[in-house]
Amino acid sequence: MRDRTDDVYENGFTDHVLVCTNARDSEYAACAEAHGDAVLEAVKGWLRDRGVFWSRVHVAETSCLGLCSADGTAVAVHPRGRWFSDVVPADVPDLLATVFGPDASDLGRSPDITEVTPR
Repeated sequence: MRDRTDDVYENGFTDHVLVCTNARDSEYAACAEAHGDAVLEAVKGWLRDRGVFWSRVHVAETSCLGLCSADGTAVAVHPRGRWFSDVVPADVPDLLATVFGPDASDLGRSPDITEVTPR
């Protein structure tokens, strides 16, 4: 095992957007059927348009994030601790502008939450 934390930060990485594209063969909702792939592509496009995709912000397609809905996909932004559900492609510009600023200049900020309290 290699700890690559310093390498990642030295390369300018600041944030990670996780987009669920999980599919499941069951009666329950899953992000794959709720625009998961389209949301993933919208996230990548928004970041590319601002010149931060794969430089400062990494994007990962994930399996279940635990926020399943038939109305849209789940998205998490770390290390900010931001979690979204019911995201459709049209929501992506406003979501990312809220998190990163309209021109993606608000990168590398510490998490929005200062303390996580179990419920």
